[in-house]
Amino acid sequence: MTPTRSAIRPATRLTCLTVAASLLAGTALAQDFNAAPPNAPDQQPAFENQTRAPVLADDVSLNQTVLADGLDHPWGLAELPDGAWLVTERGGNLRMVGADGSLSDPISGLPEIDTRDQGGLLDVTVADDFADTRRVWVSFAQPRENGKTATAVATGTLSADGSSLEGTEVIWQQQPAWDSTKHYGSVLIHDGQGGLFVTTGERSVPDARVYSQNVTTTLGKVVRIDPETGAPMGDPGVAEALPEIWSWGHRNIQGAALDDQGRLWTIEHGPKGGDELNLPQAGRNYGWPRVTYGVEYSGDPVGQGVTQMEGTEQPVYYWDPVIAPGQMTFYDGEMFPDWQGDLLIGGLKSNDLVRLELDGDRVTGEARHLQGIGRVREVEVASDGALMLLTDEDNGRLIRVTPAQSDS
Repeated sequence: MTPTRSAIRPATRLTCLTVAASLLAGTALAQDFNAAPPNAPDQQPAFENQTRAPVLADDVSLNQTVLADGLDHPWGLAELPDGAWLVTERGGNLRMVGADGSLSDPISGLPEIDTRDQGGLLDVTVADDFADTRRVWVSFAQPRENGKTATAVATGTLSADGSSLEGTEVIWQQQPAWDSTKHYGSVLIHDGQGGLFVTTGERSVPDARVYSQNVTTTLGKVVRIDPETGAPMGDPGVAEALPEIWSWGHRNIQGAALDDQGRLWTIEHGPKGGDELNLPQAGRNYGWPRVTYGVEYSGDPVGQGVTQMEGTEQPVYYWDPVIAPGQMTFYDGEMFPDWQGDLLIGGLKSNDLVRLELDGDRVTGEARHLQGIGRVREVEVASDGALMLLTDEDNGRLIRVTPAQSDS
């Protein structure tokens, strides 16, 4: 399936760059990411390897092939059965990139989107049976009353020629809307059990972020909804809570993935320090803004400056200084057998691909690959096992990453 010929730009020239790094050089580079002191030097982890886990050698030589460039701050990515990719641009466009690098014109039929600041068109996902249903979901910053905005989710079907979303309907809206243009979340994850996880932000401003702890709102939450209707499918375990809530006490979740057991993992932006990897459980409180690692951007403590509090959950892992995490995925392909089951994370501030080695629910090592590649917003595993990265920049790129010995 491809868009109509009139909707396709000439194929982007595929650029292959070989990253030749020896074991020694790779290890030297890898050591650099733990050289900077933490922003909160007096804070201590709650358990071993909760932060600054042992450094793994970056000894894998990689090929990079720029499949498409010229993208306007691309954000979300979803593979289609024919090897094409749907890509969102925060400026409000949904596009299709063919396997040959052809880039479609903007796909029509999207709802109204607020594109100011951190808003815009955010994540995209497709149905497991897309080949039959052509069903697509998007999350976005929705303009609401009196200039306020909020995260929302819409769904529609992609036309046969790939040029438009048809029957588009907004099925879920974050409540309440807020006069802020920051911290929308938002990742969409089908849970394999008939539900759709939606991650949200707490809108950043001090008078809004306290609502992360308020279970009658969906600010700073993981919610679970019916993907067809938006009906609540959460499990908050608290009588007064909104029924779509899964977990709360989050700051700004822009990455999420299911592991091979079907469990949801999330990664969220902290303040100055305190990016968190969590394994959110239904009905659990993850602390923000009462509990956090890191400090305010001013250097002052967040709240009382505590990192542990009864009734709140500890992150599996945290970073200080931050990596500013984008999307993440568990590796389950064939091209990188040594990375099987590892967690791969886009680093926006760190400008690299972060890899965490896990043993059960604990991190045992961290590596940084492709250092200096740019602001990695999204990472996905293609059906053939290659990695697909999006860089969140004015001239954003879709990059295919393979082992150096394989054909790119």
